[in-house]
Amino acid sequence: MEKAKVYFRVFHTVAFGDGLPVKLKKLIKKAGIEKLDLDGKFVAIKIHFGELGNISYLRPNYAKAVVDVVKELGGKPFLTDCNTLYPGSRKNALEHLECAWENGFTPLSVGCPILIGDGLKGTDDIAVPVEGGEYIKEAWIGRAIMDADVFISLTHFKGHEMTGFGGAIKNIGMGCGSRTGKKEQHNDGQPQIDPELCRGCKKCQKECANEGLVFDEKTRKMAVDTKHCVGCGRCIGACNFDAIAFSSYAAVSDLNCRMAEYTKAVIDGRPNFHISLVVDVSPNCDCHCENDMPILPDIGMFASFDPLALDQACVDACLAASPMPGSQLANNMAKPGFVDHHDHFTNSTPESEWKTCLAHAEKIGVGTREYELIKL
Repeated sequence: MEKAKVYFRVFHTVAFGDGLPVKLKKLIKKAGIEKLDLDGKFVAIKIHFGELGNISYLRPNYAKAVVDVVKELGGKPFLTDCNTLYPGSRKNALEHLECAWENGFTPLSVGCPILIGDGLKGTDDIAVPVEGGEYIKEAWIGRAIMDADVFISLTHFKGHEMTGFGGAIKNIGMGCGSRTGKKEQHNDGQPQIDPELCRGCKKCQKECANEGLVFDEKTRKMAVDTKHCVGCGRCIGACNFDAIAFSSYAAVSDLNCRMAEYTKAVIDGRPNFHISLVVDVSPNCDCHCENDMPILPDIGMFASFDPLALDQACVDACLAASPMPGSQLANNMAKPGFVDHHDHFTNSTPESEWKTCLAHAEKIGVGTREYELIKL
């Protein structure tokens, strides 16, 4: 397979020059979005609206820039995401839409309708075959996303507490899965709780949507209910005392592979285009109701027809950057006995793992990790 083309622009602007939304429009046009036949087509633009309380998600201005270009080319765009597996402000379509509105995403601000891809309760989905899938034979994808003629992903590239980083593949694979699809991607691995570290604060239990945690009133300790736990990992992010962890990286690597296969289900057989913004690189996902300070500086905007090459280009740019002083990454590296993994994402969250995702995505034909970076 020949190298994929990945187009890149920095965030620098000059006085009285183009603002960032205009720069984004020019980037995606230069990257070839005009090659897509959008005239009269329904165009799904997959974005993360951010959990309430989190403010590191992409600003609506970027979404409107993409919407404007799609409309210029005759397309009928809509912004979309699917409901979450865990409690929060995006677990059903009504709360999800209210969350999007509160975070600034309205038809007026972005210039197009907003649809929740898997419906009111996260059950409006369709089984999509995964050609060459080793873990998934049929992926459960939000119906509205699959009904679209053209698929575009607009991704906030940031760290992630399980998968190392959240890029285009995660935005597509996990993000487009219905609640059934999300359970299928998460369903093998289960965390363990160290009773010596557990403080009995119950914060993890509030994050569990599946009755996967039980609290012992006598010992004042939390435990995993293996019959109900789906291995989503939300409890890990909720624990402030490092009491919860996966016992094996195999669970994360399986999740990565399933996520890659879900991505293939979404994009196979129809026109697709992908954009990632490496900005406000928080250590954890935008699904958190908070965000820590960025672990890396703002780097720039990337666009490509290949989501795998896009992720690889963003990773390479991040690994070449210097940690932000005072961030989770920098603080970890300053700890006594720190072991340098020469990987910012692993150094930031040692229990995370991302390489299997990109390797498996390449293996099953999502795209290529070989790319030509074209700087504008």
